[in-house]
Amino acid sequence: MNMVTIIGRGHSGTRAISHTLTASGFFMGANINESGDLVPGNDMYEACRVMARHVKHPGGLEWDFRKLHTMPIDPAFTRLIESYLASVLTSSNPNRGWKIPETTLVFPWIVRMFPDIKYIFWIRNPRDCILGRHLTDDLSRFGVAYPPVEGDQEPDVRRRRAISWKYQYDLVKATPKPKRWIELRLEDFVLHQDQTLAKAEALLGVKLAKIAVKPETVGRWKTDAGPNYFDFLKQAMTEFRYDIPDASYCGPKGASC
Repeated sequence: MNMVTIIGRGHSGTRAISHTLTASGFFMGANINESGDLVPGNDMYEACRVMARHVKHPGGLEWDFRKLHTMPIDPAFTRLIESYLASVLTSSNPNRGWKIPETTLVFPWIVRMFPDIKYIFWIRNPRDCILGRHLTDDLSRFGVAYPPVEGDQEPDVRRRRAISWKYQYDLVKATPKPKRWIELRLEDFVLHQDQTLAKAEALLGVKLAKIAVKPETVGRWKTDAGPNYFDFLKQAMTEFRYDIPDASYCGPKGASC
């Protein structure tokens, strides 16, 4: 069995690799939406809430994930994940997998349930990632505590999304990595697809199909009219080789950072 899942926050461009896998003969679930997600996702969403009960929030933009790596996995979580993945787990296709951004929210327990499958961590510049709305923008929907962000104005919405981005980065970073793991950036896939596919092929052991890409998906933040950078993103952006704005940046319209 050659099984893979894609880790990455919503609006990271994970649909690109999901569509690539489908075009390459991977079975990605019985019902796939236009984003390449295995749907319906209700059982996955509930599994997120089950695991989130064991994440400690000491305050600020810090979370303690240590308990997740040693405690017994809640049986309710296992049942929910097995229900969500039923069509994938029972498929006879030797190449199979799934994609839904909320898998990132339960990454520590997914790794423990499936230590031998393959994982693609799909990364996108958070300045682009937080431009669009996603279900995971408000982490409280999934039982995750975080500093309250009041208001629905653009700076508040963007900050809430950026906190969600940081939380998911921190969660992935804190989790011991599985044996078969690769990190790929959307920007590299769009601008250097052949080289990026070669890296994925080395992990998956199969030839991957090329799909159409849109160069304009890279660097959309450059023409964005709202705040798209927050200081708490600096560490992750540096790690993933994204440029950091200078100290004077507070959004193209002078919005507060």
